[in-house]
Amino acid sequence: MAGSASKGSREPRTMLEQLLWQQDRTYEEITAEFDRLAAQLNEDATLSPRHLRRLASGERSNTTPVTRRVLQTMFGKPLNELLRPWEAATPSGEHSSSGLVVAKGQPDIDRELIALAAQRAKAFALAANQGNITNEAMEQVHDDVRRLATDYPQRPLPELLGDLVQAQELLYKLLESRQRPEQARQLYFLTGVTSGLLAKASHDLADPHAAMAQARTAYLCAENADHNGLRAWIRGQQSLIAYWAGRLHESVKFAQAGGEFASHAQNTTAVWLPMCEARAWAALGNADKTRSAIRRADDAWDSVRSDEVDELGGLCTFGPVRQSYFAADAMAWLPSEAQDAQDYAARAVDAYADTSDSEWAFGDQAGSHTGLAIARIHLGELEGAEEAVNPILDLEPENRINGIVNSTMRVHKALSSSPLAVPGGELQERIEMFTRTPLKSLPR
Repeated sequence: MAGSASKGSREPRTMLEQLLWQQDRTYEEITAEFDRLAAQLNEDATLSPRHLRRLASGERSNTTPVTRRVLQTMFGKPLNELLRPWEAATPSGEHSSSGLVVAKGQPDIDRELIALAAQRAKAFALAANQGNITNEAMEQVHDDVRRLATDYPQRPLPELLGDLVQAQELLYKLLESRQRPEQARQLYFLTGVTSGLLAKASHDLADPHAAMAQARTAYLCAENADHNGLRAWIRGQQSLIAYWAGRLHESVKFAQAGGEFASHAQNTTAVWLPMCEARAWAALGNADKTRSAIRRADDAWDSVRSDEVDELGGLCTFGPVRQSYFAADAMAWLPSEAQDAQDYAARAVDAYADTSDSEWAFGDQAGSHTGLAIARIHLGELEGAEEAVNPILDLEPENRINGIVNSTMRVHKALSSSPLAVPGGELQERIEMFTRTPLKSLPR
């Protein structure tokens, strides 16, 4: 048994070994539980008794990320704490044989423990009702997707990507089970949203091929859910992906294709899709069609009403501040419209300065700053351009998503082709340094 080693002859070598000693089970039984829990968590992981013994004895201190996540869920403690030497891990009163997760007085660890406990509870609730999903379980899945949609624009992608992948895999498995028609429709809706978020994630990691693959799956789910608002939102994601990939006519077509669905749904995609179209037309150099699309977006607000997609919040809705950013991004392509570009960008920069606002998004905030910098370059204001772009150059690598890197390179291109190129040489060098370490280059 795991607890059959002579406890009186020596102290446990790690916190993990102490926890194993408290269990009247063999290592084989414990690793079998690990495998069952991994399956419940949709994690592709197994653990051998030999590997567990080596971890518990301190002979090994490293393991794969997926094994680490399951162990942390299983024991309710971060892995680095489980593998600490026992003497260093046991101040008086810190542990008990009850197995209860207790607060450590360290905010980061406490939050991680709470998250691990919640993950275990969700896995149990879903596993306990194989087949038809209960209303409570459906509400939990919906709440998870809403959290991901809300968090996406405001948190670094590495913090969310694992949860996104797990959510999509869980939804796939639920759809593979037989569900009642109304439950199936709701699951297809949530799978479409999650796949749309993963399309954006793939784009942010500079992989437009994977992004479009996720978007096509998302659109298929929208069809199965028969949801016009979701159809329109996915077409917007596809327009965005094509825009940043430089496929500008394709971006226009996706935005226009979504317009029919948006007119039926009348959600905020009725504003977003014309703004997507405006950016693509501006990048193609067509000022008239750019302005026409912006006017259509402005007019659409009169008939907008929130739907299921908008109510998820975050990346799933489109507000006035984000519209100002899109307008600035569009007008920045057109040197003759520099004053309007500056006005739109300044409005967005001011609004995004309030990080507590529900519309705040670090990517759109960065885009507003780069739009302002480009407008000021076109207006011959080097100092103002540098002031606008400085906050972006201070971003940590985990926030340097594809759109931010591309927008910053647009500042570089505008500067290098302007009369300010020579006096702006130092700023160009700083931008080059910034773009050498995008998010896609970080180890994952």
